[in-house]
Amino acid sequence: MALKKSLQQLVTELTSLGPGMVAQSLFFPWRRALRVARLNSQGQPWPAFWQAWRAARNGHAPSWEALSWTLVGDLISYRADGRYIRLQCNNAAIELAVLSETVVRVRLNRDPNGNFEPPFSYAVVRTDDDWPLPPPYAIDDLGDTLELCTARLRVRIEKHPCRISFLDHAGQTVLAADEGMGWSGEAVMASTRLEPGEHIYGLGEKAYGLDRRGHVFDMWNTDPSGYGPGHDPLYLNVPFCLGLHGVQGYGLFLDNSSRAHFDVGASHPDRLRFAAASGELRYYFFYGPDLRAVLERYTELTGRMPLPPRWALGYQQSRWSYSPASQVRDIARQFRMRAIPCDAIYLDIHYMRGYRSFTWNRRRFPDPRELVADLRAAGFHTVVVIDPAIKVDRHYEVCATGLQEDVFCKYPDGDRVAAPVWPGDAYFPDFTAPRTRQWWARLYRDLLVEAGVAGIWMDMNEPAVLGASGSDTLPDQVLHDYEGLGATHAEMHNVYALQMARATREGWQTWRPNERPFVISRSGYAGVQRYATHWTGDNESTWEHLRLTIPMILGLGLSGISFTGADTGGFWGAPDGELAVRWHQLSAFTPFFRNHTALGTPPQEPWAHGEPYESLNRAAIELRYRLMPYIYSACWESCERGLPMVRPLFLEFQSDPETHTIDDEFLFGDALLVAPVCSPGTVMRQVYLPAGSWYDFWTGLRYDGPAVLTVPAPLSEVPIFARGGYVVPMCPLMQYTGQRPVQVLTLNIFPGNGVSWLYEDDGRSLDYEQGFHRVSRFVTRRSEGELRLQVDRQGAYRPEYERCQVVFHGVEGRPSQVFVDGQPTSGWKHNVSTGIVELSLQEFRRIALIW
Repeated sequence: MALKKSLQQLVTELTSLGPGMVAQSLFFPWRRALRVARLNSQGQPWPAFWQAWRAARNGHAPSWEALSWTLVGDLISYRADGRYIRLQCNNAAIELAVLSETVVRVRLNRDPNGNFEPPFSYAVVRTDDDWPLPPPYAIDDLGDTLELCTARLRVRIEKHPCRISFLDHAGQTVLAADEGMGWSGEAVMASTRLEPGEHIYGLGEKAYGLDRRGHVFDMWNTDPSGYGPGHDPLYLNVPFCLGLHGVQGYGLFLDNSSRAHFDVGASHPDRLRFAAASGELRYYFFYGPDLRAVLERYTELTGRMPLPPRWALGYQQSRWSYSPASQVRDIARQFRMRAIPCDAIYLDIHYMRGYRSFTWNRRRFPDPRELVADLRAAGFHTVVVIDPAIKVDRHYEVCATGLQEDVFCKYPDGDRVAAPVWPGDAYFPDFTAPRTRQWWARLYRDLLVEAGVAGIWMDMNEPAVLGASGSDTLPDQVLHDYEGLGATHAEMHNVYALQMARATREGWQTWRPNERPFVISRSGYAGVQRYATHWTGDNESTWEHLRLTIPMILGLGLSGISFTGADTGGFWGAPDGELAVRWHQLSAFTPFFRNHTALGTPPQEPWAHGEPYESLNRAAIELRYRLMPYIYSACWESCERGLPMVRPLFLEFQSDPETHTIDDEFLFGDALLVAPVCSPGTVMRQVYLPAGSWYDFWTGLRYDGPAVLTVPAPLSEVPIFARGGYVVPMCPLMQYTGQRPVQVLTLNIFPGNGVSWLYEDDGRSLDYEQGFHRVSRFVTRRSEGELRLQVDRQGAYRPEYERCQVVFHGVEGRPSQVFVDGQPTSGWKHNVSTGIVELSLQEFRRIALIW
């Protein structure tokens, strides 16, 4: 019966879209195999086409291993001037910038007599002038070496040849030079040594395990049209990595947006080589040794995500595509009728008129404003997709105004770039030009003001094209404005989506100045966290991809991009009921929680597989909503400190080598350890618990780590452990965020020693930036014969609730007394079988349980 209904819905969906749209959509996954040369492309005459064809045929990247590198040579002299130290070498000049006691920037100029102009980078928001005054440092000439010493770090500079290594203040190696620095033609590179047992993490979106060592990675944003484990590159690349060996942790950021290459011990097992196809060799070194401190410094440099609207942390439903409007309304009705919480519904490309961005298909969506308003009244936010490619059509207002304002990318001969995307031949806005970003921002008026949509979903913004000129993106020689400096697409390709996200966010701020934007982007680069969230693209409905989701999200978080998630259930293919449940259980503990699937696939909504799967999916989503105060607080901490919401265990337990390679369990926030089930038929799984006390979230049983446990993992639940010493705030179940005021907040306290945070504000506006928020700091202390909780609150915001249900878990034995703010109280209950002590309180500052 379920299969019959699925087939009926699929036929209805395809019929509603029409044969033209279906044919073009079904062509999408096969386009890489065809790569048709468009000799008659409108707007692309013979000279421009020939340039594009040659560029595509020659390829973007050099054969890195075949290059012969010219190295910088010996150090001849040096000169210090404030925070800058210039090293004069035989073949080149090097500049070191001491930005802080733990952050040093290195630049290479191939002209030994050349100057170092102030660097410009789209990735960097903290310029040299934004750092405090140069920290005290000394330079010691030791004969064959120089040593630059801050209070925390030593930079050792070998003279013959000139090579740069980094050591801690005690002289222990953190990052040692290998070949040093050099160039080959336009390409530049640096080479460092990998220590025995060293792990390398980060580098953006990679379909690999958490540890990148032993592999080669390209930094070139690419739409792969589906991918599997080991496929590289993907949609979003970040040339930043973390290194960890022994107690030493550090970070490296290659600040160069052209095509880059990281060989992480693949060609030579003890060497890390990072290179770029053109431009300046400019990299930042961040010393920890705590990797959390490295991430804080890196996100100070490249920016941190602003607080999203609270609803964006709720469950979101999408597919390619819900159309017409009646189907969208039916999906919304089903969610409310089945009592499955949901905050957002997405409209994919078929809501547009002929795939033209910023338009509505009035046959399928006759009254967008009414539809969006009706959905909002039912508690749903509407998110619409926008592609950067603008159809070549002078009767299409967006194209006409773009031509008038001269915002589209061009070839060197002055012809505009036109390439096939969803609407056919299309132009591409040059988002590196201020006038283009202003034009793009103005385009959002109808969507944001007239229609009232609540979110913008940016797709195809690598930028992707559908097979023109033998390439999946624009040719290298296409020109960009680059803030008036001028650059080619080879240099600007990786920042295309970053600048599109910037322009989109600026549009939101123009039309809704006191409302938090929600922008999601398929592609991006270092710094995209300032503008947009991200998802892991066109994954597959397989157990293999479910497992891959965890290290991919962890890797993005370690690259500064915290607000991420995967298409729940998989994009390509059709999950069975068990896989769908396990995917919902995982996604309930990822920052971005959206169910999305492709055209032509069976329905994938939480109820699509019938019972018992519908109830199990509902339970996973319901737990997400009950944890919303905890999740929102974890999101705030990520915005404040740059730490990811989803963390590998080693980020909190760096001194434990067992945690360094675990990528099938993680911390969600700082208090919950989640061990998802990623294999079919599993009813038990192993879980590693680091040092400390841990409490089974479902049973309340206490375990002491470090320990390896084999725990039950029936289809009805995912293993979760609460960290001793931490507070997990929860709220009553709602069908969408803000459905009704929270009248009672539950504070779950797990005995131990720790510090926790609860962040609260209105969840919608930017008033929090003016102090209209509240931050509660919980300190939990356990000692012989007592358990204490203290809370300090700051901020002008007053939450809706007047009472807190305070629940102490894992209490061993009935307390003899309970004190609230220093006064004994009898208003508490103790459950012997569960080990819970419970109080119902108004505002309080201190609670003590005494035995």
